[in-house]
Amino acid sequence: MNSPANNPSEAALHAVDYWQVIKNRYGIILLTFLLVFMTALVITYVMPKKYEASTTLQVRPQTPAMEVLQNVVSPQRHISQSFFPTEFEVIKAQKTLDIVIDDLELMNRWGMDREEVRAKLGNIIDAENIRGTDLIEIRVRASSAEDARLIAERVSEAYRSRRTKLEGQRTEQALAELRDAVQKQEDTVEDKRKTLTTIIRNRGLIYQGLAPGLGREGGFTGEEAAETAARSYTALAEQKVMLESQIETLLKYDGDQLMTYASGLDLPENIIKVLHPQYLDAKRTLEALKLSGLGERHPNVRQQREISEGMRRDLDEGVVALRETLKAQLEMSTVQLEELKKTMDRTKEKAVDEGLDRHGFDDAKNEFETSQRLLEQLKIKLVGEEMQRRITENPIIIHAEPFESQSAVSPNIPLNLALGAVVGLIFGVGIAFFLEYLDTSVKTLEDVERYLNVPVLAVIPKDVGVLYKQSGMSPDAEAYRILRTNIEFNRKNPEDNAITVVSGGAGEGKSTTLVNLAYICAQGGYTTLMIDADLRRPRLHTFFDINNSVGLTNYLTTELMLEDVILQTPVDNLYFMPSGILPADAAGILNSRRMSELIQDVKQRFDLVLIDSPPILGVSDASVLASEVDLTMIVVQHRKLPRNMLMRVKQAVENVGGHVIGVVLNNVDVRSDSQYQYYTSYYTYYAPAEGQPAVPTSSKAADKPASAPTQHPGSGEDLY
Repeated sequence: MNSPANNPSEAALHAVDYWQVIKNRYGIILLTFLLVFMTALVITYVMPKKYEASTTLQVRPQTPAMEVLQNVVSPQRHISQSFFPTEFEVIKAQKTLDIVIDDLELMNRWGMDREEVRAKLGNIIDAENIRGTDLIEIRVRASSAEDARLIAERVSEAYRSRRTKLEGQRTEQALAELRDAVQKQEDTVEDKRKTLTTIIRNRGLIYQGLAPGLGREGGFTGEEAAETAARSYTALAEQKVMLESQIETLLKYDGDQLMTYASGLDLPENIIKVLHPQYLDAKRTLEALKLSGLGERHPNVRQQREISEGMRRDLDEGVVALRETLKAQLEMSTVQLEELKKTMDRTKEKAVDEGLDRHGFDDAKNEFETSQRLLEQLKIKLVGEEMQRRITENPIIIHAEPFESQSAVSPNIPLNLALGAVVGLIFGVGIAFFLEYLDTSVKTLEDVERYLNVPVLAVIPKDVGVLYKQSGMSPDAEAYRILRTNIEFNRKNPEDNAITVVSGGAGEGKSTTLVNLAYICAQGGYTTLMIDADLRRPRLHTFFDINNSVGLTNYLTTELMLEDVILQTPVDNLYFMPSGILPADAAGILNSRRMSELIQDVKQRFDLVLIDSPPILGVSDASVLASEVDLTMIVVQHRKLPRNMLMRVKQAVENVGGHVIGVVLNNVDVRSDSQYQYYTSYYTYYAPAEGQPAVPTSSKAADKPASAPTQHPGSGEDLY
């Protein structure tokens, strides 16, 4: 299924439909437009004139809190998102407005109390930030150009004076607090100095200002002496343990094993370390002599044995001496260790005392020096702020003074009228489409065919008159020729020639349609009879200026002959039966057997019988006629009858056994409804050529009886 976006022809059709709605209801659109536009014009005229004055201020952000300590608080100014909205509220604050009220004496000038004047000023004063700048524009609208200028001027001055005063008060308060801080810090420094002096005097310390060189006769040494004594004690204790181990080993070994161990000791007076290698060499030499074959008594062997034995005795003596030496050293180390332990204990106590003195001194010195540095920074800050105070910076600078405007800014006449025109046009179009949405009347041929499932036989243009009274070839007749043709081809039985014309309500053009259709059929050679069966409000006789005192009711209620109530009209082949005297019970008369016989009789005598009836939804007469005739044709006025009523018309006909041949869409405004122009193009297509004479219509006497016409044209005869 194609969407409207993919179907250009369908989209164009929708656009045409929208334009058609606008054309059909252009009167409502125009009326709404004029009403809204005139309303805007009147409102603009009665609105009081307003004059505007403005001034431009450069607003610097407030200076942040003082930077008491360096590198702690940044002195740069920062504009927060709420800065300008806050300043706008300050401009319209009560204290600012009170200054303006008092300076300009607005209470006396306007004759209001203070609260009313404040409220009025709050409504006429507006402030706005100029985007991307530090500028604020203050605008004042008043009924007087002078008042607007004075108020704008005084508001800017009051705002500037208040802001300057607040900045000054804040700066003075900060300076006072800074001076108090300096005084308190000086007292603190003095207290710290006294504490440090007391410590120095009591403990005999040397203080060199902020230099780190401190101590008693070269500084604190107790801790170093304690550390040295501890290291010496540890070394001596290790030496004692080693001596004890060596002595114990010497006592444990004997023989060659003892000699080997003793030779390995690294002692300053250890002769065994020298003798033992010599003894081993002598012993090896003796063994070599014996191996060479020399006997025990050989002089060389004996000499070498004596040398070895002498060295052995020296080694034994050396071991004994070594033991004694080690014991002596052990005793001496024990004595030294005890003395060193006593010395270490004394130096440790001294180091502890000196450490305590040093920590107390260091704390006092650090506190004093820190307080002194803080005092110096505070004094420097105080001097800088006092100098900055002398160099005052105006927080608000006025760049544009207000002036008296010569022309009013409100009401804006062109804008108001343009808005009124646009709103009126939009509102009018909206009302038009809303009414179109609410309108359920028959608008198109598709409406008829969709809801009734019957064809539209003809589309009759608006303001079509009685055709037989028009001279020449009238283009209005073509619509009825189409109607005649469609009736001919839509009736299934050629013998169905009795047709009643009904409508849903009065005033839909039913009688006019019947008269013009009868005229066209008569022109086409059909002997046509018109019966005025509307016994409520008969109108057919008025079209031919015929007296209706004798007619249908007389025939049905008396013994009159048919020839006595049928009259010939001025048009050839066209005959007419008036309604006659209006009865009290119209439905009863029409529902009689004589009425049925009448219809059967005239069907035999005439080619076409057209019966006019009252509105079918109002009375039952039309239903009775619909049940008696062959076909029923419904006349619907364009854009009048609701769709549900149209369906009830068809239902009323079918409920009595009638057959609806089709619908005539009457009184269509083809100039506004462009979709019907295709059905009425004959106005130009069939217009007579220039210089071509029109065919006159013949007429006869109005009172000629209707007994003569008995011939029926053949079904194949040309209808035109």
